[in-house]
Amino acid sequence: MSKIFNTSAVCRPEIHYMVDLSDRLEQIKKMVDRGDYFTINRARQYGKTTMLRALGSFLAENYVVVSLDFQMMSQSDFEKESSFSEAFAREVLEEIANIEEVSVEIITRLQRLADGKEGKGRLAELFQCLNAWCGQSKKPIVMLIDEVDSAQNNQVFLDFLAQLRGAYINRDKRPAFQSVILAGVYDVKNIKQRLRPDGEHRVNSPWNIAADFLLDMNFSVKDISGMLAEYESDYQTGMDIKEIAQFIYDYTSGYPFLVSRICKLMDERITGSEGYFDRKLVWTKEGVLEAVKILLIEKNTLFESITGKLADYPRLRELVYSLLFTGRKISYNPLSPSIEIAEMFGFIKNFRGDAVISNRIFETVLYNLFLSEEMLDSEEYRTALQERNQFIQNGHLNMKLILEKFVVHWGDLYSSADEKFIEDNARKFFLLYLKPIINGTGNYYIEAQTRDNKRTDVIIDYCKEQFVIEMKIWRGNAYHERGEEQLAEYLEYYHLNKGYMLSFNFNKKKQTGVKEIRIGNKVLIEAVV
Repeated sequence: MSKIFNTSAVCRPEIHYMVDLSDRLEQIKKMVDRGDYFTINRARQYGKTTMLRALGSFLAENYVVVSLDFQMMSQSDFEKESSFSEAFAREVLEEIANIEEVSVEIITRLQRLADGKEGKGRLAELFQCLNAWCGQSKKPIVMLIDEVDSAQNNQVFLDFLAQLRGAYINRDKRPAFQSVILAGVYDVKNIKQRLRPDGEHRVNSPWNIAADFLLDMNFSVKDISGMLAEYESDYQTGMDIKEIAQFIYDYTSGYPFLVSRICKLMDERITGSEGYFDRKLVWTKEGVLEAVKILLIEKNTLFESITGKLADYPRLRELVYSLLFTGRKISYNPLSPSIEIAEMFGFIKNFRGDAVISNRIFETVLYNLFLSEEMLDSEEYRTALQERNQFIQNGHLNMKLILEKFVVHWGDLYSSADEKFIEDNARKFFLLYLKPIINGTGNYYIEAQTRDNKRTDVIIDYCKEQFVIEMKIWRGNAYHERGEEQLAEYLEYYHLNKGYMLSFNFNKKKQTGVKEIRIGNKVLIEAVV
């Protein structure tokens, strides 16, 4: 049976196309070898469970590995110490059923705990049993616990962490686990903050013994290339593996689910569709863009999680909105609660000291979400929707005409608006005008390298054509001329001969309209409003 790209549950190398995890597993093993306790906290669908499963197999030669999943325990199991101890013992018993070296004594004690017959079923009694097992085991024992989010908002889980912390601190006096690894979206201090919001407990964490987990779990271009090389070996598409891997990375920044989802859409949805009857046509830049277009309009669990978090955390929503629409730089500060939450959920990353949206896909999803909330009340959107057909001529997008019409409508609507209002809303208004024109056929994204409060480049892909539009706030002639030169250089990077500039000018003597100029061999269409 042929392998497939997987975007649900655990990836298995025998049936799924996967990146090579060997280097990452080696790095984690070094942490285990030195006895670290730590948390793998990453956003949803980041490959945490796949990593834990692979790690369990990777460590099996040198360690006894006990892999638990807190999702398998019910909410009632976390309500009190005794029920948690019983459920935990049951899960451990099931996990070690095939481990021959576990003594009858340990199995009997665990069974009594699971049955509620061992003392009062306290955590202390559970850990006495576990410590005894660690002392008897021929191999050091490693505990892996997935989905620790299932225990959030629960005091019993904090007490469990405190027991692990105590065992770690006192392991020079009595046997303990070689390593404990927790995995989930929330790191433990965030779970703790939600449980005990007072200042004392924010400082005194029961998991402050945890080592830093700095492993990059994003897929690199090399990782993606390796996965595509395996696919290419099966199907001989003739794809330029490195080019396609780089193009996929450009849109995803290596977010595991997004990488696999694009590949899965190309393999299963685009192959055989109109214009892509052959796999050789699919595994091209055009095929990637087609997959991106499908991805951006589908309803999946990752995107639903993103929108849900914006509703749950108003400050997160404010931060994201500001990053998208105002153009103001926000310094990356991990001590800021909003920054911390945004990074934990995968919305942002640290890019040269600034907080930026994690990848193009997320950015476009978020733009679309915020814009959709304003469409019904947007004069720009309604106007463009009514005029949409005139901008598409013989299947081609007439970008010059779009700018000409936008200049006219801007003059009608916002000629008297103040500078602050325009700076905060300029890009939003243009995107609201652009969206119904390209919707369903084209994609757009904001180029990260040029995003600031003075200049923003919008890249549009429409029917295999690409357009670069620089939006900028007017800062005088000298700055404007430098912008023209920068845009010409940027066109060279994109192998384009024509580019577009939209300037928002507050000079009362400004001359509005659209003109065409040449810089070297490049043509620039400039619109001033």
